[in-house]
Amino acid sequence: MPERYFDRDLSWLSFNERVLAEAAKKDVPLYERLRFLAIYSSNLDEFYRVRIASLIALSKLNKQRKGLLNNIHAVIEQHQHRYGQTLTQDIIPALRANGIEFLYNTDIPQVLISPLRNIFYTSLAGLLQVVRLTKSTKFFPENNKLFLATSRPGDDDIFIINVPSESMNRFCAIPVGDITYVVMIDDIIRYHASALFGGVDIRYAYAFKVTRDAELNLSDEVGSTLTSQLEKRLAARDYGFATRLLYDAAMPERMLHKIVKTLKLADASIMAGGRYHNLRDLFSFPKVDSKFFYEKKPPIPIEIAAERTLFDTIDQRDVMVHTPYQSYDLILRFFGEAAIDTAVERIYVTLYRIAVDSAIAQTLITAARNGKKVTVVVELKARFDEANNLRWAARMKDAGVTIVYSGTRLKVHAKVALVVSSKGKISKKYGLFATGNFNENTARLYTDHILLTAHSKMLDEVLTVFKMLLKDSRKPDPGKKTFNELIVAPFNIRERFFALIDREIAYAGKGRPAAITIKLNNLEEETLIDKLYEASAAGVQITLLIRGICRLIPETEGLSSNIRVRRIVDGYLEHGRIFMFHNDGSEEIFCGSADWMNRNIYHRIEVCFPVYDLAIREQLKLILRWQCLDSAQAVAINKDMSHTHLDTTDQDKVRSQYAIYDMLEDRSEWPTD
Repeated sequence: MPERYFDRDLSWLSFNERVLAEAAKKDVPLYERLRFLAIYSSNLDEFYRVRIASLIALSKLNKQRKGLLNNIHAVIEQHQHRYGQTLTQDIIPALRANGIEFLYNTDIPQVLISPLRNIFYTSLAGLLQVVRLTKSTKFFPENNKLFLATSRPGDDDIFIINVPSESMNRFCAIPVGDITYVVMIDDIIRYHASALFGGVDIRYAYAFKVTRDAELNLSDEVGSTLTSQLEKRLAARDYGFATRLLYDAAMPERMLHKIVKTLKLADASIMAGGRYHNLRDLFSFPKVDSKFFYEKKPPIPIEIAAERTLFDTIDQRDVMVHTPYQSYDLILRFFGEAAIDTAVERIYVTLYRIAVDSAIAQTLITAARNGKKVTVVVELKARFDEANNLRWAARMKDAGVTIVYSGTRLKVHAKVALVVSSKGKISKKYGLFATGNFNENTARLYTDHILLTAHSKMLDEVLTVFKMLLKDSRKPDPGKKTFNELIVAPFNIRERFFALIDREIAYAGKGRPAAITIKLNNLEEETLIDKLYEASAAGVQITLLIRGICRLIPETEGLSSNIRVRRIVDGYLEHGRIFMFHNDGSEEIFCGSADWMNRNIYHRIEVCFPVYDLAIREQLKLILRWQCLDSAQAVAINKDMSHTHLDTTDQDKVRSQYAIYDMLEDRSEWPTD
């Protein structure tokens, strides 16, 4: 029997390979290529923190999982080889041709000796520590911290030197004439290492780092609050179970063996790498010239009549903001107006990943101080944003905001906000429904869709969601109240999407046109995949735009011959979730927070919402059309999980992110088949 699903982890690695491929493209601006290398490295580090720990544990119990783990390591080694080639044989020579000499695995030229000595003693020396590695040494390499291992000539002792990249920029830019030299602090430390050993000549220092499990393992402990548990676990996260030791392949075997044994790393994945690690730091590569970046187009403003408030406007019609193409100001204005409007009595909002310098959180504090009853559902378990969310929750609580946390086993991933106002006897509701977080920083980079609406039935149902969470955030129960307008996980999401797909199957059975277009970050849940297979077999034409994990095997005879899958990687991160069903020519369109993954369908509070406004529906249809037509940045995912670029001439290439910007700026631009 043929396979029905791609492996989840190998599919994710396929996505990261697509990111790496973007770094190899010569027509991508130089610094953007470095950024894609940084994204690849950052993604891989997270993969080792989040996925490898569980796979290591499973591999001890299951031979099949052990084989999968071996396959994963083999794939990653291939990627790493390609990574090194892209950087050293392509990007670095291109930088050199443009007057930027990135010293990577090469000797330091004489002209830099004096300035680098000054940097070492003024900026680096005060941050360096040397540890002699012995059985009794109290040395513990924290997660993904960089270290150099060295020894003195004729001495078997091993010494560890930290590379303080968390305290200063990893790269130093030094202009000399027409050339800008870029030197990594690792090499500055290597060159001056003898100063750390009383002048003894230190010839070699080998990089290594340890990646550690990111799981916090929260539980419903008696007498323990979620916040107290979280504070303890966060303090210990960087000291968790080691999932990977990455080391310089030139490191002597004796030194590697002693590091593994002394630091008790035998159960981790021991992986050889290059001279430098943590190349996610390429995000901070010194910026020399703007010509090395994508052209930055300003967000398109959405105008509101001067004599009207935003709430007056929403009373008349729905509005949708498509970030980052359109300005996020309207969302900030929504919260700003609510904070000062004397008619506003209550504000409810879910916050999953709060911006570090969040204007929205600050506005909610102001609203509470202005006498509004503000309720904020803060998700403390948003991975790697827990500490920041915890800080903002404390600040809001101190200002009088009612803070609600979900339970340890359930995340609130919905992106919704509700404002309740009252003028005399008239009560009004206004709401935000979004595909992405209420975060003004990520709104500059992520493609998302935020609906501003006064639709009473939708807002009554979102109020039900908030009341449900207030009643018992650990085990929310919709009770007798059902959701008719909204699709809410885990209550009716699978059933509603099943029904929508079944309707297309019924139309196909009657010989009528039947089609589904779905855009997601990740597609994993097997029963929904099976339903798409069923629709394909019935003749429904299905197009999937999946950025990351995709377990569905496309374009396979007898399984998915009517399903095609596209993946788009470009300057913006594709993040919005859109669901369009042909419905015999009267398309139904939903947007929302939910991917089709097990966690989203069964273990999270998610909200997907219908789009009723005809003009907004046309915008979303056009956005999907442009993305389906993309031939510049989209690739097809094949039945063997490989990628294929679409065959077009350069003149015919469609770049959907550019086309969508132009379309939103000038609605006279319409896509054609």
